[in-house]
Amino acid sequence: MNLAKYIDHTFLKPNGSPKDIAKLCREAKKYGFASVCVHPCEVPRCAKLLKGTDVAVCTVIGFPLGQNTPTTILFETLEAIENGADELDFVLNVAQLKVAAAKGEESREYEELLDEWSVIKRAVEETKAEAVTKLIIECCYLTDEEKVVACKLAKAAGFDFVKTSTGFGTGGATVADVKLMRKTVGKKMGVKAAGGIRTKADAEAMIAAGATRLGCSAGVAIVA
Repeated sequence: MNLAKYIDHTFLKPNGSPKDIAKLCREAKKYGFASVCVHPCEVPRCAKLLKGTDVAVCTVIGFPLGQNTPTTILFETLEAIENGADELDFVLNVAQLKVAAAKGEESREYEELLDEWSVIKRAVEETKAEAVTKLIIECCYLTDEEKVVACKLAKAAGFDFVKTSTGFGTGGATVADVKLMRKTVGKKMGVKAAGGIRTKADAEAMIAAGATRLGCSAGVAIVA
């Protein structure tokens, strides 16, 4: 197993410097990580540093709470793609999801949420940038029933992945959550485990549970 190819090498601290981002990109190239995952403001820098490599540039949208308006999310999305982002990790509005889940998947609230994300997903596709899209459902704030609804929403809207966590919530990825997400979305859709994955054993456990991508700030320690 080539663990490096599963890892989004992540730096989302609020106090990073250009040197930190340069180091992140050097490490990603050296170890062959799937991507670097950074704040939107760092996308142009990473795109330049990683040009000509097979390391993707991943960024976060609506981070870390997901409570921006659809118009704001759409603008942030298109700007990130224009700046060189290859992958986009969107944060689901947990409060909005809870209302929709409580009223059921046939409710107006669920349809409105699905419509919002479908419009954004179509906008990504219309750029013809072939950007990979992931929806962060922030499992630590959801019941198992709500996690299932969130995964179904992501699949219906056409996302490529569901993701467990931002790493800024009250908890990170768990094996149980990854298993539940994999069971819900099926075999073809991606599942990204993120938050608290610090060792090789952690990484292997998440992959065994069904994760196809790992969000890690400890990627070097894991593969080394």
